[in-house]
Amino acid sequence: MNFFEELEWRNMLHDAMPGAKEVTNSGMCTGYIGFDPTAPSMTIGNYVQIMVLSLWQRSGHKPIVLMGGATGRIGDPSGKDSERQLKSYEELDANLNHQIKQMEKFLDFSPKGNGALLRNNLDFYKDMNALDFLRDIGKTLTVSYMLSKDSVKNRLESGLSFTEFSYQLLQSYDFQVLYQQDNCHFQMGGSDQWGNITSGAEFIRRNLTDSKAYAVTSKLLAKSDGKKFGKSEKGNIWLDPEMTTPYQFYQFWKNADDADLPMFTRYFSMRSQKEVLELENDLKDDQRQLKEILAEEITTRVHSKEAFDNVKDVSQILFSKKLDFNVLNNMDEDSLNMVSKEITTFEVDKSIIANGINIVELATTHCPIFSSLSDGRRKIKENAVSINKQKISDQETNVNTENLIKGKYVLIENGKKNKYLVKAV
Repeated sequence: MNFFEELEWRNMLHDAMPGAKEVTNSGMCTGYIGFDPTAPSMTIGNYVQIMVLSLWQRSGHKPIVLMGGATGRIGDPSGKDSERQLKSYEELDANLNHQIKQMEKFLDFSPKGNGALLRNNLDFYKDMNALDFLRDIGKTLTVSYMLSKDSVKNRLESGLSFTEFSYQLLQSYDFQVLYQQDNCHFQMGGSDQWGNITSGAEFIRRNLTDSKAYAVTSKLLAKSDGKKFGKSEKGNIWLDPEMTTPYQFYQFWKNADDADLPMFTRYFSMRSQKEVLELENDLKDDQRQLKEILAEEITTRVHSKEAFDNVKDVSQILFSKKLDFNVLNNMDEDSLNMVSKEITTFEVDKSIIANGINIVELATTHCPIFSSLSDGRRKIKENAVSINKQKISDQETNVNTENLIKGKYVLIENGKKNKYLVKAV
């Protein structure tokens, strides 16, 4: 695999400094991408850069993940129209530790060959005082040079603190430390980072005689409808299953706009160019199946095969009309827990169900599924109510422990779209 050829056929390459392609063709190179821990989890937007590092490693090069334990405390002005709200050190440290665990799923960190390295730039600054910073870092780049960068120019009118102004210097120094410490000649990132990254290459050129460093940036994703990538109606698409469930994650890809599918496939599939083109040709008239293939691939990679299997179970529970109690009862409990996060779930005391309770009373008095007892009876008469996927016609039907899926859940449906889970606790 050739790194730049991969980026180009995937339409991911934004820019690269002269000579970068030639250097990567001459043997294993080391390159890094920085990640600031300003959120409790990485998002699918961060995953674009994880893909870049994955392709870098698969091309035989050595990746470095630089966690921004220091820069996260400052705030990157790039792409921001106002000053960031600073987070506490405790929150940033917790975010960082969680993001490291996430990152370990996607890259090979084995100690041999081109195994990935993990660095924290807090280690570069924790023993540095203000005078050291001003003498050793602040003298390298002129104010006029720093002002020429878009990340700074775009904020001059709305206001830019010295804190965020200094971010460019910190990112530049990060590059130099990794250059000297790990023989790292490449810094990569999104196109909005071009100014900061080229500043780092210039920083190294000015401080280290006869040294050459390179900047490479990837395109930022832009959805066809103009909406910000990685955002859904519910907000960010997180890589953490507690923040975006595997089912929601899967549905994001499955429900993608047809116009976005070629871009999503190239950015997020690990399939080769030949495999992608063959799939697109074979299924050119079936965009839905193409989306399902991509959704399965990325859900399995980001979460797990087990999580994807649970997603399929959830889809069955929510949409299939051919299930019965035995099938539901044999499903993985993780699937049922996932369902409880996707539909309205009520908790009731287990003793209420253990003693047996009329379905109308349960779904009115203890769980507001029906608006009234008479509403519940009318819905049953209209054949609109199901218990565990089975229609009921008798208003005197009781729910008891025999109806509990896994001894814990009852699925009640009121019409085609209104689904509820009752959890006995």
